[in-house]
Amino acid sequence: MYDVLIIGAGPAGISASLYTKRANLNTIILHYGESSLEKAKRIENYYGFENGIDGKTLYNNGIKQAKNLGVEVKEEEILKIEAEKVADNSIFKITTTKSTYEAKSLIIAIGAKKNKLKIKGVKELEGKGISYCAICDGFFYRNKDVSVLGSGNYALSETNDLINIAKTVTILTNGESKPDFRADNVQIITKPIEEIKGENRVEEVVFNDKSTLKTNGIFIAQGTAGSVELAKKLGLLLKDDKIIVNSNMETNIKGVYACGDCTGGILQISNAVSEGTTAALSLIQFLRKG
Repeated sequence: MYDVLIIGAGPAGISASLYTKRANLNTIILHYGESSLEKAKRIENYYGFENGIDGKTLYNNGIKQAKNLGVEVKEEEILKIEAEKVADNSIFKITTTKSTYEAKSLIIAIGAKKNKLKIKGVKELEGKGISYCAICDGFFYRNKDVSVLGSGNYALSETNDLINIAKTVTILTNGESKPDFRADNVQIITKPIEEIKGENRVEEVVFNDKSTLKTNGIFIAQGTAGSVELAKKLGLLLKDDKIIVNSNMETNIKGVYACGDCTGGILQISNAVSEGTTAALSLIQFLRKG
């Protein structure tokens, strides 16, 4: 059991870990995939670097700094995130492709990515059969035909959450390679998608060869789970796909904090560091009171 689990190894997450670890809290960071910071060729507006620094070096230096302090840092893809109520607080359970972790508190600091698709009908039918969370919305599709759009580990995890609820599940890879997944009520279609259609709700998928698939709902699970997907799984409040926090970086769920680009605001490294610091100091007070 960890005291603190931080999702994201960018400036916000790393900064938070430096404070929680120095407060003698057992801290772990989980991260996966390329950070937006790594893509920055030159950073010249951040304190302390007289000749500037490239983003990849700054990113890697931050991870090394956290590790040198004793923070566990693991590169693992997150598939699920759950909260179990214990007395007045919660225990947070995070499942990755490699293991399962439990923590007394959680900091989400993984940027602002959302798994949106440039497919006609997706935006118009969000909330009307288009979902981003199988655990949250799977119940509404009991004994119905549903689809999961994606082909990676995250998509397969969402499929596993649906196979015992839905009548059938169709994995739509949208032109990507066919994943190795077998279940009696699961089929896989690899054809590229042209459009998702429906009057007031999702009704069918139209492929590029004009063939169609009738479906009652589609769960978007392309790529990896981002801040929006994780927030929805926990029941965090969102506004314009940003996690809502107060001045202490607290979310609407006790013990869960968010910082950095996933909260919106000024998308700068200095702001991410500041928010990570605030989240950590608030979390430390929370755990000490508990």
